[in-house]
Amino acid sequence: MKGKTISLPCLDALSPTLESTALKLMEEAGELAQAIGKYRGMSGETGFPEEKQVVQLIVEELVDVAQTAVTMMYVLEKKYDVDIEETLQRHLEKMLQKGYMTEGQNRPDRLIEDM
Repeated sequence: MKGKTISLPCLDALSPTLESTALKLMEEAGELAQAIGKYRGMSGETGFPEEKQVVQLIVEELVDVAQTAVTMMYVLEKKYDVDIEETLQRHLEKMLQKGYMTEGQNRPDRLIEDM
């Protein structure tokens, strides 16, 4: 299994709730969709920035989505005692069963490491 490991911080200067984080996640996903749509001219745009600039904007919006999703995981762990590691293991098994990935040597022992 090929994988990408990213580490995103707990935003401990904030006091996110499940509801506020869900709304923020939708906002960030909308900004990602908007960036992709503009690149494709889906809103009637005629002049496009360079592809490199657009791709960088898409990547930045994607990282915003990832940070917000990770923040929601922190909220779920802290306020609702959810075991994200266990859930990720079940998720990987589901992806294997559905044939979305192949089992391989690159599978990490731990999917989450607290810093």
